[in-house]
Amino acid sequence: MLKQKIKLMTDSVSDISKEQAEALGIHMLYIPITVEGKPLREELDFTKEEFYEMIEKAQEYPSTAQITPFEIQEAYEQIAAEGCTDLIYMTIGAGGSGTYANAEMAKTQYFEEHPDSSLKIHLVDGRNYTATYGYAVVEAAKKLARGAGVKEIVSYLDDWARHAGLYFVPMTLKYVKRSGRVSAAAAFAGELLGLKPFCRICNCTSSVLQKIRGEQNIIPKMVETVKADMQPHSPYIVMQGSNPKLAQDLGAALTKALGYPPEAYWSIGAAICCNAGPDVVGFVIKRQEEAAD
Repeated sequence: MLKQKIKLMTDSVSDISKEQAEALGIHMLYIPITVEGKPLREELDFTKEEFYEMIEKAQEYPSTAQITPFEIQEAYEQIAAEGCTDLIYMTIGAGGSGTYANAEMAKTQYFEEHPDSSLKIHLVDGRNYTATYGYAVVEAAKKLARGAGVKEIVSYLDDWARHAGLYFVPMTLKYVKRSGRVSAAAAFAGELLGLKPFCRICNCTSSVLQKIRGEQNIIPKMVETVKADMQPHSPYIVMQGSNPKLAQDLGAALTKALGYPPEAYWSIGAAICCNAGPDVVGFVIKRQEEAAD
């Protein structure tokens, strides 16, 4: 009987760094992003910190694109050539990108061209963005290193994705306004009144939980929400952008309130940055409620 050789794969919208992916043996697909008309690849052509500066200076708003079926199929073929028996691929949420559908298409095409392949391909919908599924992939890699099998890993990834939520506050509304997530009029009114939208994304569906007046109230409101929404004693992640001190302050407040620190401080990449801006603070939690399909 062929011994299992399992490979994990994800894409760079997970905001797993290139170095971390290499250290954990995670195969990464890097999303295309166009900056000032120039096609680039996140993590390969620029760091997150460099992108924060790029978006501030850009005359044309950067745009991201999905990973093509051809690129995904090439990855399947490479992983099969490495002698892997199973590939577990967790994608950016299907509700926010065509990448999951492209992965399905590439899977069909792969087996049409390689009918005798012994590679089993397991696709998992990340249902969200950034660390909301990136954290789960990192944890899955650790489980794999400890000897976990395909069924355990796929079950863990799917359960996490169904419950995980991304919560954040953009500290300036100009990027939200440019991305179209909030109308120009609403963004303008918010800036005049000193309001910051406290946003949540679950299953790629975004909503504004409340509008917070005064920056001093942001962290207390976030702590209240974590205590109300999070599964007790579950891990949580603090999200940071160009202002890491704000993230550290949030982490300290959550540590005090919950009695244990965040699992990680996770830097946002181009996908979130293009919609919320580089100056953002937030968190990822495993919610008590499962996200609706």
